[in-house]
Amino acid sequence: MHALFEDAGKFQAGRILSEAESSAQIELDSGKRVKVKAAHILLKFDKPAPAELLAGARALAATIELPLAWEFAPEEEFGFADLARDYFSASAPVAEQAAMLIALFEAPHYFRRAGKGRFRKAPADILQQALAAIEKKQQIQAQIEAWARELAAGTCPQPVREQLYKILFKPDKNAPEYKAVVEASRAAQKAPLALLQAAGAIDSPYQFHWKRFLFDHFPKGTGFPAIAAPQPPSDLPLAPVEAFSIDDSSTTEIDDALSVQGLGTGTVTVGIHIAAPGLAIVPGSPLDQLGRTRLSTVYMPGHKITMLPDDVVQIYTLDAGRANPAVSLYATVDEATLAITATETRLERVPVVVNFRHDQLDHIVTEAWLADPAVEHENTPQPLLDKRKQLSFLHRLARQLKIGREAVRGKPENFNRPDYTFRLQGHEGEPDGSETVQIGTRKRGAPLDLIVAEAAIVANSAWGQMLAEHGVPGIYRSQASLAPGVKVRMGTKALPHAGIGVKSYAWATSPLRRYVDLVNQWQIIACARHGKTAALAAPFKPKDAELFSIISGFDAAYGAYNGYQAGMERFWTLKYLQQNQIAELEATVIKEGVNGGFLVRADTLPLVLPVLGAQQLPRGARVRVRLGEIDEIALDVSGTLVARLDDPQDPSDDGPVDEEDGGEDDAVAGPIAIAVDMNEPDNPAP
Repeated sequence: MHALFEDAGKFQAGRILSEAESSAQIELDSGKRVKVKAAHILLKFDKPAPAELLAGARALAATIELPLAWEFAPEEEFGFADLARDYFSASAPVAEQAAMLIALFEAPHYFRRAGKGRFRKAPADILQQALAAIEKKQQIQAQIEAWARELAAGTCPQPVREQLYKILFKPDKNAPEYKAVVEASRAAQKAPLALLQAAGAIDSPYQFHWKRFLFDHFPKGTGFPAIAAPQPPSDLPLAPVEAFSIDDSSTTEIDDALSVQGLGTGTVTVGIHIAAPGLAIVPGSPLDQLGRTRLSTVYMPGHKITMLPDDVVQIYTLDAGRANPAVSLYATVDEATLAITATETRLERVPVVVNFRHDQLDHIVTEAWLADPAVEHENTPQPLLDKRKQLSFLHRLARQLKIGREAVRGKPENFNRPDYTFRLQGHEGEPDGSETVQIGTRKRGAPLDLIVAEAAIVANSAWGQMLAEHGVPGIYRSQASLAPGVKVRMGTKALPHAGIGVKSYAWATSPLRRYVDLVNQWQIIACARHGKTAALAAPFKPKDAELFSIISGFDAAYGAYNGYQAGMERFWTLKYLQQNQIAELEATVIKEGVNGGFLVRADTLPLVLPVLGAQQLPRGARVRVRLGEIDEIALDVSGTLVARLDDPQDPSDDGPVDEEDGGEDDAVAGPIAIAVDMNEPDNPAP
């Protein structure tokens, strides 16, 4: 005697070895013996053999017309054998009964299970809904297969193109477009990104990076809603200074300016004037919410996305020719010793007489020009000549301040490589990737750069200390030590910043460009207005959860924005290599590798790349490298060692290696991270 039974949703058949009242011992064709409850045994039969019965029943079940079986089925609950006799014949043999059992079991939209071997027909309206859903699913599957065939053949369907970035980076795994890419990738044995590239889904490498960035961070676009620009207070006093700013020519958000008074008197007053949108933007207002959403201006070669609307920026930017609202820090300096003896914060309107552009003046404003009045340059602008003595004093002060910070650091700052500038020619408005790129250099610590940097450090550290002394919380940047792996962190406590060499450091000098600076400016304004009672008047109170939320959001956004800027600078550097047909370059080893590989930094370009060679080379070794193929999507290029250029026995001819080299920030672009699951091994101041 044989039996057909259900086990965990599957039908099996075998020979009955023994039976009890509630169970039976059954031997399967494999020889395995199982104990089956009597209630799970659905059919008993002598012939055919168990395997033959199951095979025949499954084949016959596929021929059963389910709509007809549904019509034959009674309204009340029924057994599969009863329906088999109604559907086939009154004497339906065991094979037909087993076929009906399998057919009913696999058609839950027609028949609902009511127990072991028992069923009930689905109501007509529910059945129609189920059939419609099945039909829709079949149509979707057919569409998926059609799209997959197109992709494999090298054509990208428009619906897939429209969902490109979502498919690659934030996929809905139930979406048909996503499933089509997965199916096509498996069929073509290609990675999803390579498949979509080959199918023409990516208009251009530049657009790929740009649109991906917008997809991740500006899904609603980069435009601003209509928000009225608030006017500054009308009762601000006019400062008795003639201030000037120092920025790049492309800067439109001029946050800071400087002034000098009292030269030759023995006591000099240096004014550090910061644009003051915090005097009018109210915490919690729509404009504040807009700034908190963006958190920072985004920079990239040839373009930027500002944190605040342009009409707001134009009211508060420190443009020349007008008196601008500002939060000013006045530092009293001993002219002989260059020691800062006192500081004072004021809220005022500051007359700005000139906006200097350092990229147009660096060749004039050299250390020699500042130190010796006899040094002259042709075509020196008159405003620069007018401010020459003030700039000379500020440069001497900046050098002294830097020496003092380095004493606190315990070692001098060691940044040997230059800063690089990018200029794109052949475009108006947003770049499209077809522009000609020019890459220039600017020495770190150039006089104008040093003046601005040291002034910002004075303001940020002085205001950080002021907030702490008044019991007003702020957002600080701190670094516990210069030991390897100790990173700069953001928090609400006034802790030392070992990397800069100051007791505390609160970003507050770029409120038009960074949201944390705007937050700190609100707190500083409270201190300037209310003095000892500032803690009660400040928008953010001690241990305010909002501050921690702002820090978390800013850290994430600022890191992403800087990462995008670095990626686009790398993109244009690779473009520069292509446009100038550079096949080889000289570089310096910045990180020793393994298996004959190492990491190098190009000597004259902002480019880090891995290089394969037959020997291990130490940091500082100078080499000539032959470049490999450039991948503009992955931002990837590698090199092969051609020759070593320095003398291994003479360290004096080694290339420049500074404290930033060989660390985590020396990232080399690798393959783009794709979210498609193939089920296969898949700027600025410190």
